[in-house]
Amino acid sequence: MENPRKIGISSENSSLSRARKVSVAPMMDYTDRHCRFFLRLLSPNTLLYTEMLTSAALVRGDGARLLNYDQAEHPVALQLGGSDPKELAIAAKMGADVGYDEINLNCGCPSDRVQSGRFGACLMGEPALVAECVSAMRSVVSVPVTVKCRIGIEPMPQAEDEFVFLRQFIQTVAAAGCDVFVMHARKAILKGLSPKENREIPPLKYDVVAELRKEFPKLTFVLNGGVKTVEEVTKHLETFDGVMIGREAYSNPYLLAQLEQVVFDPSWTLPARELVIEQYADYVRARLAEGHRLRSMVKHVQGLYAGLPRVRSWRRYLSEGAGNPTAGADLLLDALRIVQAA
Repeated sequence: MENPRKIGISSENSSLSRARKVSVAPMMDYTDRHCRFFLRLLSPNTLLYTEMLTSAALVRGDGARLLNYDQAEHPVALQLGGSDPKELAIAAKMGADVGYDEINLNCGCPSDRVQSGRFGACLMGEPALVAECVSAMRSVVSVPVTVKCRIGIEPMPQAEDEFVFLRQFIQTVAAAGCDVFVMHARKAILKGLSPKENREIPPLKYDVVAELRKEFPKLTFVLNGGVKTVEEVTKHLETFDGVMIGREAYSNPYLLAQLEQVVFDPSWTLPARELVIEQYADYVRARLAEGHRLRSMVKHVQGLYAGLPRVRSWRRYLSEGAGNPTAGADLLLDALRIVQAA
């Protein structure tokens, strides 16, 4: 059946807009398909993002393998890295064709490797190119094309006011048809800081994103950076259209279950952690039969009991056990005895 949505027209729907209220950031080496399946067990509605996948890897490599995911992950967005409009368009269509709910362009990653490939945060210095990339992707997909960026970059490409620079970037990209911006509320320091330092050293400036929200009332702004608690999320939702959680969603994933209840459905019952592990063990068993590695799946659950008794023993048992060549999905179930004995 032909998709009734027209190519190049924003297809943002109410369910996706609702899911944007809480999302989990794309994180390299973290938010792979196994992690996303696990997080979905904790929150039915949170919008999940893939790790950043380069358009070159998808177009010239094993795109089918890289794009593979479980249908249970929906709503799920594909984040792309790249700066070639034609190649990004091909990659975006590949993602949309296999069912991703959104295509997101990375304009925020500050790593040297990303900069050498002329994408990530350095793209903020070329708003016309970003607009061209967005336009090219929108011309071939019917799902939303969004942008994740910073509030600025250093060094600045021009000697001008920082907010004027940011406003012009948003204005230029929005004119190409992007109406959703995920804003990491820190500048990206392109020289001298590691990606980890760029997540911690540049000061958070939520007020800058709030000012953008006032300047562009018809656009959607999702706040990212430093948000770690239910209270912080609910407070920010008074100002912004959504909040994106980063490392905290990985180190303390049960936060997503708490947010599901507070933000999406107050009548929703918080899932027992043990039940989540039992469900995930079934998934792990199925993936092991397909040839996936146990360690790559077990690592994602280590934060589930964060803040609770015997969490160190839980983590150690999983980490050491996953290295045993004879271990299987039952490792997860065996590990439950540690926390249940607390």
